[in-house]
Amino acid sequence: MEKSFEPFQNVFVLTIDLPRSEDYGLTSQLRRSSNSILANIAEAFGRFSPKEKKIFYIYARGSAYETKSHLLYGNEIGYFTDEKCKKLLEEYEFLIHELNKILKTLNQS
Repeated sequence: MEKSFEPFQNVFVLTIDLPRSEDYGLTSQLRRSSNSILANIAEAFGRFSPKEKKIFYIYARGSAYETKSHLLYGNEIGYFTDEKCKKLLEEYEFLIHELNKILKTLNQS
């Protein structure tokens, strides 16, 4: 498995066992916010100007924070174990850190 895709794949696997009543709630929101990160990073990579790239990296960072929020909520109501949630939160925190480094570099351009 490609290392860079792990957090996104882990979110999908984590949500498989959520109750059916969450199909249009937490399951959908968590998967969409996680997928949005990847899509926005790809979009940024495909842009030419630093200004355009920056916009999509900012969107990706926002979706990463949204994903973290959904994970914390799922943990708080007992859907996710502390262990699984902690690992994913660390992965997304690392991703946010990396996005911040990219944004800092783009701000200097």
